[in-house]
Amino acid sequence: MEQLTLTLVFLMVLFILLGGSVWIGLALMGVAYVGVELFTVRPAGDAMITEIWRSSSSWTLTALPLFIWMGEILYRTRLSEDMFRGLAPWMRWLPGGLLHTNIAGCTVFAAVSGSSAATLTTVGKMSIPELRRRGYPEYMIIGTLAGAATLGLMIPPSLTLIVYGVTINESITKLFIAGILPGLVLAAMFMLYIVGWYFLRPNERPEPEPAMSFGQMLKESRFLIPVILLIMAVIGSMYQGYATPTEAAAIGVIGALVLALMQGSLTWDSFSQSLMGATRTSAMIALILMGAAFLKLSMGFTGLPRALAEWIDSLGLSPVALIAMLTVFYLVLGMFLDGISSVVLTMAIVEPMIRAAGIDMIWFGIFIVVVVEMAQVTPPIGFNLFVLQGMTKHEIYYIARTAVPMVALMLLMVVVLVAFPDLATFLPGKASAGPPG
Repeated sequence: MEQLTLTLVFLMVLFILLGGSVWIGLALMGVAYVGVELFTVRPAGDAMITEIWRSSSSWTLTALPLFIWMGEILYRTRLSEDMFRGLAPWMRWLPGGLLHTNIAGCTVFAAVSGSSAATLTTVGKMSIPELRRRGYPEYMIIGTLAGAATLGLMIPPSLTLIVYGVTINESITKLFIAGILPGLVLAAMFMLYIVGWYFLRPNERPEPEPAMSFGQMLKESRFLIPVILLIMAVIGSMYQGYATPTEAAAIGVIGALVLALMQGSLTWDSFSQSLMGATRTSAMIALILMGAAFLKLSMGFTGLPRALAEWIDSLGLSPVALIAMLTVFYLVLGMFLDGISSVVLTMAIVEPMIRAAGIDMIWFGIFIVVVVEMAQVTPPIGFNLFVLQGMTKHEIYYIARTAVPMVALMLLMVVVLVAFPDLATFLPGKASAGPPG
């Protein structure tokens, strides 16, 4: 009964604060403060200050603003346009034509961004006008872009995986490496969906693209080389154990700046905008992490996570049944919170039960990213939906309907991960053990 009272108080305070438009990070701190003040004898203020400082001074966290800045540099310079130009010739011969540039473009940009919104904005501002001009169906343009942009959460460097790793004290490098194969498999599933549309709806096909010689295709591909080299430098340095995530992020920032400078698109305006954009995003995520750290401490003091884990354990659920229950839980939660908030808000409760069930925490990190990816394209608080609404001027529920097949494919990806767990755990086991930061 005491634990039920605790849960109700936590939920009531959280809903009151979020309903009052309080920032998520401050709302989490408020819930934690009430929990410590009402249900423990510890001084709430001292506990809050100590835990916020401890969580904020983590060396691992320095990778977060650096990866965000790298994505901002690419987004605000001509490198992103060149990336699209280099990809297009190789996509035109596939069944479905240039629709595949949405998937391939998001996959490549995700590998140097880590942000779903940045991936969506960068690829969308180039692909939407081009695909419309060529006569592709609007629902396919928007739906494939909405779904593919979520790959920014999965393919390293992923901001969500950094936050998850910091929250549960897991290796960021291993989590990054674990996201590679599932990310590529999910991208392949999205492309197969386009191929299926091409054969099942022949009346919706646009006019075929003009023929292009192999030599011309190779010539256009030169625009893709700088971004590919940057991806190899960032991910390869971590995979081989030469660099920590923080050092790899610094390599990425320097590489992006050098490439933009060589290209002639790095101006003082683009530099300052990228720096301020990275600062705003990093500050927002840092505040959420501070609140989550204090909430985790508060719940630990009250014993709520342990009691909930014991209750789940008493149900005798198999690991598969537990994963099915959590999938539904995160789907519902994702309708109201963004992915990072969903992760940090729930880890204090979910982590003990996952460890008790014997589920690999690296695997669970990839699972949770797939599930919160759906939150980006499900109303009413699907962030990608809002970004696309601003870009296309469509109603948000129209955009959500176009993304339904992509959400179904993400659910199928959860099934694939459960059936083939090595998909997420094979590469981390093979990667060199680099420095811990």
